[in-house]
Amino acid sequence: MLMMTGVAAYLSVVAVMSLLCFIAYGFDKRRAARGGRRVPERTLHIMALLGGWPGAILGQQQFRHKTQKVSFLIVFWLVVLLHISIVGAVTYAVAGPR
Repeated sequence: MLMMTGVAAYLSVVAVMSLLCFIAYGFDKRRAARGGRRVPERTLHIMALLGGWPGAILGQQQFRHKTQKVSFLIVFWLVVLLHISIVGAVTYAVAGPR
């Protein structure tokens, strides 16, 4: 029961952060096109690390934003890998072999 609650909480965080991250990519793309103040790349990366990476991937594709900047993409995919590694390690620690 506790495990299911943890999974539901994690999936809820990922859903909310993904939505926020998707919106941030759209907002940043709009600001870039209009010459306004941008969302810092660091903020986009932190949002991805906190569970928003699926929304970031969708935002990159939907808005065609941050898809050509290699330095950004390298850090982004390292952040995704770090997030997945942390989740995997926690899952193993909590539900691993007994």
